[in-house]
Amino acid sequence: MNDTRTPLSYAVVIPTLGRPSLGRCLDALAASPGPRPARVVIVHDRPGGGAIPGLRIPEALKARTVVVPGGGRGPAAARNTGVAATGSVPWIVFLDDDVLPSATWGEDLVRDLATASSDTAGVSARIDVPLPADRRATDWERNTAGLATARWITADMAFRREALDASGGFDERFRRAFREDADLALRLLDGGWVLAAGTRRTTHPVRPADRWISLRQQAGNADDILMKRLHGADWWTRADAPRGRIPRHLAVTAAGVSALGCAALGRRTGAAVCAAGWLAGTAEFALARIAPGPRTREEITSMLLTSVVIPPAAAWHRVRGLIAHRSARPRGPAGPPARYRSAPDEPRRAEVRS
Repeated sequence: MNDTRTPLSYAVVIPTLGRPSLGRCLDALAASPGPRPARVVIVHDRPGGGAIPGLRIPEALKARTVVVPGGGRGPAAARNTGVAATGSVPWIVFLDDDVLPSATWGEDLVRDLATASSDTAGVSARIDVPLPADRRATDWERNTAGLATARWITADMAFRREALDASGGFDERFRRAFREDADLALRLLDGGWVLAAGTRRTTHPVRPADRWISLRQQAGNADDILMKRLHGADWWTRADAPRGRIPRHLAVTAAGVSALGCAALGRRTGAAVCAAGWLAGTAEFALARIAPGPRTREEITSMLLTSVVIPPAAAWHRVRGLIAHRSARPRGPAGPPARYRSAPDEPRRAEVRS
């Protein structure tokens, strides 16, 4: 049953490092019809803080917008900081600074919130990732396109304040923009809350990136270790998260290390066998990334170079995660929604509505 008494007042929280895309995001937010946010909180998370260069706040949002320092502690901490500055509004919408709310975003958001049941902790947007129409997508573009099917993505996610308070907010041990959304979602679901899919649409353009972006993304393997510590080995299934190639990366890295070790010990046959395994695994990885892409000289070069270094980088970050998070303990599920509080002995059921 929908809670028709739910107030439609909401705030928007936008963590940012001061990228130029922030201005476009604010312009799109201001241009969207429907009830305005009660407050827009921009959390400047660049270390050292200071003014955001070139920031221009649209006139329609100027009176209700505040900029607060995030301290450079990462997006999870920045969102918590933003929530603390939103006042007492019942709904908080998190936006990334590089998204573009649709022309009807405000009206659609209000409808999403008005139809949310009292046990709904969050309502996600539908994310559109525009890809080139005249060529195949690059590896980076395909990776970004995965956001369109990601669950609980905080690029545009509205949360009920009551649920955020019950959960304690985002876990600030996640220092990167990775897995902090899945962690919060699993804690809410474990507490008996519901996460729903809304109707509003938001565009997430593919931002420019250099050829080494896929290498830097391997740092997420340490966050996956933290997720395992907090939610158990089956968290992949519960969060509907792709497992990726980490088992293959570990095997390829082991083959390469073994080849070097055998060579150092003068075991030529062993070194040759292990080197062949490393070469085969590396070639398979590169071809799997090149085949669906545009196959330009630049893309092929990038895929060949990064396919050599990604497996050992992934292995390194996995080991780093095992060390850094060896003592991590779960925070526990979020407190239950109102429907469970009067009947504590009633079994709870985690649910996702779409």
